[in-house]
Amino acid sequence: MDLRPAAETALRQCMALRSDESCLIVTDDDRRRIGEALYEVARGITDDAVVLTYPPGPQHGAEPPEPVAAAMRQADVVLAPTTKSLSHTRARGAATDAGARAATLPGITEEVFVTGLDADYERIHEECERVLEQVADAEKVRVTSPQGTDVTFEPGEREWLADTGIVHRSGDFSNLPAGEVFVSPETANGTYVVDGTMHPHGLLDHAITIEVEDGYVTSVSDPEVARELEVAADEAGRDAYNLAELGIGTNLAVTELVGSVLLDEKAAGTVHVAIGDDAGIGGDTDAPIHSDGILREPTVYADDVEVELPRVE
Repeated sequence: MDLRPAAETALRQCMALRSDESCLIVTDDDRRRIGEALYEVARGITDDAVVLTYPPGPQHGAEPPEPVAAAMRQADVVLAPTTKSLSHTRARGAATDAGARAATLPGITEEVFVTGLDADYERIHEECERVLEQVADAEKVRVTSPQGTDVTFEPGEREWLADTGIVHRSGDFSNLPAGEVFVSPETANGTYVVDGTMHPHGLLDHAITIEVEDGYVTSVSDPEVARELEVAADEAGRDAYNLAELGIGTNLAVTELVGSVLLDEKAAGTVHVAIGDDAGIGGDTDAPIHSDGILREPTVYADDVEVELPRVE
């Protein structure tokens, strides 16, 4: 699989790496080939390019080794294709606080890398802005689907955000692949039916029905997803059941779901709903789980007006 076109997009279009900047690629033993592809492109742009590799972390959010964290703080641009996510680590936060432009690629695979990054991110940015304009001021957002979804979200005072993949300003941060508009709602009520991708299953062969009342999940039809929430609740209590996120996918390069939440939640025209932690996306709930479920055929209404979702032409 040729990784170079995706690496070119990441360094040149998404990160806009310049010849006078330093670039750090942070990877691990299981994602080394993606890390090396990014490094090869970076070293063709700047003489100050470095790749650091360490053993895969034990879990999402685990801190990297201190020498890696120190290097992240010193770099102008940081790209982190790793098995376990560095998105919400202190190391990543300290790097962007120090002015680095950073993008994490948590759990990235070669297929996801090629599919999600061999894309026109300027176009994705435009789609994000177009969707954002439709939903940003809505008091209520309703989502329905042919599978039985009918759930209403109230953002309240919380701000809609856009993950465009364009990381050009000092301190900017994004996931890659990118392409979504999302909010952590203050409350939600109704039913949503996941028929796309959801951990721990990946691409689903059965629909999962989830009931929500006053911003908390009250029932889950799938035993394995329910068990994951129960385990998280042993640590975080009711916060594990928090309705954490409503997101709309805007990545026009993702034309079909592959079973990776990182990629599938960005698919143009899909909706994803997450349970658990929302502290990093504008909410106030800190939980040891953030479980996204993707809906394939949603219709979205902002204050009763249907939202024109991104569609692959």
